[in-house]
Amino acid sequence: MQKRSPDYDDVFKTMKTKHKELFIPLINEIYGTHFSKNDNIELLSSEGYLVNDITEDDEKVEKRESDFLIRIGGRTFLIECQTYEDGSMEIRIAEYAFLSARSSAAKDANGYVHFKLPEFTVLYVKSSDATPTHTKIMFDFPSGVSIPYESKNIMMNDYTKEYIIEHRLYPCIPFYIARFEKELAMGGDISQAVSDLNYFQREVTKLRLNNELDDAQYSDIIDFIRIIIRHITNGNPHEERLVSMMGGTVFKTASEKDIEYGMAQGMAQGIAALVETCRELGVTFSDTTRRVVTKFNKSESEAEELVKKYW
Repeated sequence: MQKRSPDYDDVFKTMKTKHKELFIPLINEIYGTHFSKNDNIELLSSEGYLVNDITEDDEKVEKRESDFLIRIGGRTFLIECQTYEDGSMEIRIAEYAFLSARSSAAKDANGYVHFKLPEFTVLYVKSSDATPTHTKIMFDFPSGVSIPYESKNIMMNDYTKEYIIEHRLYPCIPFYIARFEKELAMGGDISQAVSDLNYFQREVTKLRLNNELDDAQYSDIIDFIRIIIRHITNGNPHEERLVSMMGGTVFKTASEKDIEYGMAQGMAQGIAALVETCRELGVTFSDTTRRVVTKFNKSESEAEELVKKYW
């Protein structure tokens, strides 16, 4: 059955586009760096074109786009999110790295053009014992020199839910549930998945309440989790229950709070003016209360308390 919702790659790319700052703790985790959200973060263009399958009659131009290319503190990082090993990752990383280097190539005083390759990592959403621990590329030059270009792969299955929250590995949160894909998709025991989803819902809400996440970050992380749930369950009986669990808490932005405060102040002034007018005209307390009920859509008890306040 065709999936009804976006897949892991779509969620990853949406997250990097809308919330690149959430990747800072993950980059620090992977590369041992100490960047902060106050550092200048530059999301680089990750699109380019390569010519493939050249024949006498045709040359095929293919578009390439990496998952994540970012520059911080003068260093460029290429992060590729992979669902599972398919044997093509080394070729793809080499292509993406070349496209990145080509965009910043510069010629020195001796006439050499320098291609600076980015630091790269592959994050495997799902992995097994057969998933390679490293992505290894070797550049062989005509002079006989061979240069290795490799990195350790990151397996999301290796991260516990507690570690993800403790180290603020935000991009890992939506993909955590993928480790239960078989149970969620095939109708197995989902009790552990339910428990872990409850944990993330509580902890992400705490991060919002502590102002470590803003409204948009909080809402989108919860939505990303829902999208992955829908992708895995694909309309089966587990979907509604698990999605509803991630309902989260509705937070108001500062502007929304200001508007509500202004409306509340305006209503209070309106009620006070009405009560004062009614008193001046000799309208009884009961009739004034009924007018507040009608004009301001208040319950009888609420109106009575308000009239008492301004009587």
